[in-house]
Amino acid sequence: QVQLVESGGGLVQPGGSLRLSCAASGSIFRIYAMGWSRQAPGKQRELVARIIVGASTNYADSVKGRFTISRDNAKNTVYLQMNSLKPEDTAVYYCNINDILGKEYWGQGTQVTVSS
Repeated sequence: QVQLVESGGGLVQPGGSLRLSCAASGSIFRIYAMGWSRQAPGKQRELVARIIVGASTNYADSVKGRFTISRDNAKNTVYLQMNSLKPEDTAVYYCNINDILGKEYWGQGTQVTVSS
């Protein structure tokens, strides 16, 4: 059974930084993509950043230049470094993994609150 466990969320002041981590355990056939999405209250979930293995990295326009996604292949872990945080970044952040067979796995989410 595949499990994704996120960590690193919390309360931070505007302009601050946080680093989210997502560790995958269990058997994943072959990873195609790893990414982070977020959902703010009353809004739809939106893709924040995504790595397509061996190909490209994509970011939402709202986070370009501020957020960086990275991965540790050996640990099956994906990270999201978030700098220059704004109140509008407040949301529950979810990591997800897609394998090459089309299966998709999601974490339970971690709350990020940006407020003074």
